[in-house]
Amino acid sequence: MGFTIGGIREMRSGSRRRVRTTECTAVAEYTGLWGWDVVPGVRAVSGRCSCGDPACAAPGAHPLAFAEPVPAGAGLDDATKAWARYPGAAVLLPVGRAFDVIEVAEAAGLRALVRLERMGLPLGPVCATPTGRARFFVAPGAAAELPQLLYRMGWDDADLDLHCLGPGTHVTAPPSDLGGLGPVRWLRPPTLDTAGAPPQARLLLGTLAYICHRTRF
Repeated sequence: MGFTIGGIREMRSGSRRRVRTTECTAVAEYTGLWGWDVVPGVRAVSGRCSCGDPACAAPGAHPLAFAEPVPAGAGLDDATKAWARYPGAAVLLPVGRAFDVIEVAEAAGLRALVRLERMGLPLGPVCATPTGRARFFVAPGAAAELPQLLYRMGWDDADLDLHCLGPGTHVTAPPSDLGGLGPVRWLRPPTLDTAGAPPQARLLLGTLAYICHRTRF
């Protein structure tokens, strides 16, 4: 038999157990190893959000209204027990606490990632979404600082496909899918060094802005 969130049938029991084990392990890594809070999120199937709202603005990509976050520091047993309360939930990470996120087109992100690594600049985790976006994890406060940083670098009037996510937003994390469109994947997985201390946005922004500008043409 299948199971539901908000009345949407998802998958068979054998597959469900495998997915739940993978997700519980990932949640425990995020909370216990990387020191991040994790929030249970909705799912989307065939374009419908499991929240039950037919007019949902972010199907499959927002927190469950009734779910409690799994706090940073929770180990495997605690994370597994907490996640078992929300079978089928997507793994969401709240932005603005341990990190902010700079988002660009995936093609630009991949080019920038290669250049940043060659330059030896500090990098945090980087993930890619099935919608063709690359997300660079940076130190908290980047969203508030972004307009001024771009102004100082001379990019304030540029039409850049570059955005910053800050407090009040969430990102879907591997191994979950984003809005039923496919899984989110790591381009640069978190490590003990980068998860707790992602780089300041100013260290990456010049390269990201330049690559975004170049890829427009």
